[in-house]
Amino acid sequence: MISVTQRTATATIRFTATPDTIDASTVMRLPEEASRLLASRGQVAVRGSINGHEFRTVLEPDGVKGHWMKIDPALRQAAHIGRGDTVNVTVQATPDWPEPDIPPDLAAALAGAPQQIRDIWNDITPTARWEWVRWVNATANPATRQRRVEVTISKMNNGKRRPCCFDLAACTDPAVAKNGKLRSTT
Repeated sequence: MISVTQRTATATIRFTATPDTIDASTVMRLPEEASRLLASRGQVAVRGSINGHEFRTVLEPDGVKGHWMKIDPALRQAAHIGRGDTVNVTVQATPDWPEPDIPPDLAAALAGAPQQIRDIWNDITPTARWEWVRWVNATANPATRQRRVEVTISKMNNGKRRPCCFDLAACTDPAVAKNGKLRSTT
């Protein structure tokens, strides 16, 4: 069951879900009705709680007009989530995006880049940084990944502030996606 409470301009969405395991990742798909209440089919910054334990994250698109999130081990442990458990969840979209975790290869390239590129990186919004990180991370092929890091630096050198030609509604995490869609656990 989905419930919605209006708080200021943003709805608080409450639902239950059963997290899944895809390879080594614990993921939680939002129910279709909950995803429909979000403003975007792409990434959405949220704050929320699972079983009363708070988190801030960016929900990822599942490639079929829905959303999912990876549940890190610390949250899984704090919320006492075991295999097959149903959890109580609240999410509320927020305009304040958390900073993405910069992968080491991209961080090294940025650190070694000219000051102009580092200035652009620091000047773009956290949303734009998430897009760059997501684009770099969207491949399991090491050669393609290295090329994407190089292209990121090159594009920023040319003044680009976001990657182009990137399907923002696709599931791009190669650990859990296949053909742009969140893999099924069944």
